Amino acid sequence: MADFDLSAALESVRAARVIAVVRAPSPEVAVDACDALVRGGVTGLEITYSTPDAPRVIRELDERYGDSVLLGAGTVTSARDAERAAEAGARFLVSPGTRPALTQAMLATGTLVMTGALTPSELMEAVELGSHVVKIFPASLGGPAFLGALRAPFPDVPLMPTGGVTPDNVAAWFAAGAIAVGAGGDLVPGTALTNGDFDEIERRARLFSGKAAS
Repeated sequence: MADFDLSAALESVRAARVIAVVRAPSPEVAVDACDALVRGGVTGLEITYSTPDAPRVIRELDERYGDSVLLGAGTVTSARDAERAAEAGARFLVSPGTRPALTQAMLATGTLVMTGALTPSELMEAVELGSHVVKIFPASLGGPAFLGALRAPFPDVPLMPTGGVTPDNVAAWFAAGAIAVGAGGDLVPGTALTNGDFDEIERRARLFSGKAAS
């Protein structure tokens, strides 16, 4: 914990801009998908625990890419998940919701912590519990305008919308005040993963990274 630099960690999230949410059917497919994402310019990689043996994937990617990517774990729902991901090399941890005991366990790993919220009350709880970034999920329910409305009472809270982020609206999310965006199915579609169509994932990564940079 003593070595954790929050400012540097937040800056790495801002620099990545797009965090790819990877839900793969196997560890091997997850690694190949991440290779395609990196080739396409997306360097924020969130390996979800719905991917079999997620810590193994994280460890392999950490050995392969080191600090050239922003690597983390998603769908973290237990203290053991948090510990295993951090031990494997995750730099950030993401939970779909916010629970006191889980948030405490995530913070104890000394990594950047992102927990999920949607309403103002949930956002306040996440901040009170110490979340470094609040994941607005599912962001598709309110769109960029909703994120912009949240920024008014919470101007200093880093917000990352996830769910419903597409190449067509990615610029609008940043204009509304997002620190970064989480992109799942529109960036890493399940059909491409199932079919091993990594060229399609790379194509989508180039599209997302281009739109996020503009």
